[in-house]
Amino acid sequence: MSENEIYLHEYRSETYSGAMMIVGFPSIGLVSSIAANFIIRTSKLERVAGLMSNSFPPYAFIHKGVPSPPVRIYAGERQCKDGEQCQQVVTVAAEFMPKPEQVRPLAERLLDYCSEKGIETIVALEGINWPGNEEMEIFGAGSTNESREMLKKYGVEELKEGMVSGISGVLLFEGEVRGINVICLLGPARPNFPDARGSAKLLEIIAQMLPEIKIDTGPLYKEAEEIENQIRTAMESVNQPKKLAAEDATMIYG
Repeated sequence: MSENEIYLHEYRSETYSGAMMIVGFPSIGLVSSIAANFIIRTSKLERVAGLMSNSFPPYAFIHKGVPSPPVRIYAGERQCKDGEQCQQVVTVAAEFMPKPEQVRPLAERLLDYCSEKGIETIVALEGINWPGNEEMEIFGAGSTNESREMLKKYGVEELKEGMVSGISGVLLFEGEVRGINVICLLGPARPNFPDARGSAKLLEIIAQMLPEIKIDTGPLYKEAEEIENQIRTAMESVNQPKKLAAEDATMIYG
């Protein structure tokens, strides 16, 4: 296996006709990673494949005592009523940001996997640096006319001008070349800490796209408040000694 070659190992060999793939590599505020792992956990998805490369970071992801490669693909059983049309969800998760030379081979391997397994739509999740407190809407970009129509259907503002970098950007232009529906959802995120609230906003759109898997974002909003409170307390504890030191200095030298 060459330096940037991507090897895919299947733990299960099912097909996922008509499925939607969620791609969640780390991004600003880790919103994409939090959202992808939330879907995997709450939907009880199981590991079906793993991606390996000599250029990936050398670590194993351990879950319930079982080691997995750095990039994993998860899926679950379809929960569709007889005669009801619904989409199975397949989710990709990882804990590292691919290096520039890794991005295209990785994106191409994921697109190949989708073609092999009958997966019709890819939704790549990304965070946008948004340090302000005011609300910001989610933007989206689509690789095909069909995917852009999906953005309209779910009330997502289409990104008309700009750039999408990393694996999401490569998935978009390669999807356009191959005629594969790729949507990139760009959600607001604060860059300095894990932003569960930003992840919840992305999941609200996913919940509309996949109503049959019953994504409940309530726990994430609760988690967001807990994270913010913890960070606020930590910041206060860090700043307090500085304040006391300044007051002591004034008392001594004033």
